[in-house]
Amino acid sequence: MARRAPLPDDAGLRGRLAAEGLSAIGWSNGPGDRYAVHEHGYDKVLVAVRGSIGFLLDDGARIDLAAGDRLDLPSGTSHGALVGRSGVSCLEAHLPAGSLPPVPRLHARWGLPDPAGPTEG
Repeated sequence: MARRAPLPDDAGLRGRLAAEGLSAIGWSNGPGDRYAVHEHGYDKVLVAVRGSIGFLLDDGARIDLAAGDRLDLPSGTSHGALVGRSGVSCLEAHLPAGSLPPVPRLHARWGLPDPAGPTEG
């Protein structure tokens, strides 16, 4: 039987964001909830804590977040979203516009422990 990856810890994720000077709020949505296409006048950092959510960008690209993934979304990026089958819980932090690079960036497994375990060094 395959081992499941450990789920990220809310407090640990908040701590990682805080180490970058980011103050996060938490939110969640039920399965299948949708967000219409919109954009923000600020940069946004999203981290999925539980469940999943998919973002559809105005250029047709799709970015899917699962537990432990992080999305850096620059201001002015048109996007809609669809929550996955199990719902989603996220942490969200805002930055002044222009703080992030101008292209959305997925950091897969950002909040998950390294499966190889800690290294000595």
